[in-house]
Amino acid sequence: MTSGKHQQCFQALLHEHRGIVFKVAGLYSRSAADREDLVQEISVQLWRSFGRYDERQAKFSTWLYRIALNVAISQLRRQRWSEADRFEPLQAHHLETVGGGEAMPEPDERLGALYAFIGQLDPLNRALILLYLEDRGYAEIAEILGISETNVATKIGRIKQKLRGQMTGAVAIGA
Repeated sequence: MTSGKHQQCFQALLHEHRGIVFKVAGLYSRSAADREDLVQEISVQLWRSFGRYDERQAKFSTWLYRIALNVAISQLRRQRWSEADRFEPLQAHHLETVGGGEAMPEPDERLGALYAFIGQLDPLNRALILLYLEDRGYAEIAEILGISETNVATKIGRIKQKLRGQMTGAVAIGA
């Protein structure tokens, strides 16, 4: 493939799957500026790695998730934020995608509580729940994160149990 066609192919695939990049950046950033920087860094790393992408080994979205999550987690590890102000709670506007310009609808209280819960998870569990909520199968989640399907199932079960406990507690407090 010529250099120009290679770049066009990359740009088309990235445009088609750009929502993944913005979702990952939204989950692993604490401000709009951090999100923009992370989107840029993910895009650069995707381009650098694109020559090694083999569509026979993985779907583009699986490959993209793997790189985006690795970049986000690596950047998170490099930054030395204090635990108290480490993350801004995930909001619907963090999940906006480029192009459409329209914001997502305002979340209700339960959705807001879910976003807050996700924002408190450690980086691996945050990635896990993002992929689970994207309706990715356990096999694909395992492939993206480099863990076993059994580990995926166990961790998702624990996250759900913890979420149920927090949501039940929140409803009891609000009642």
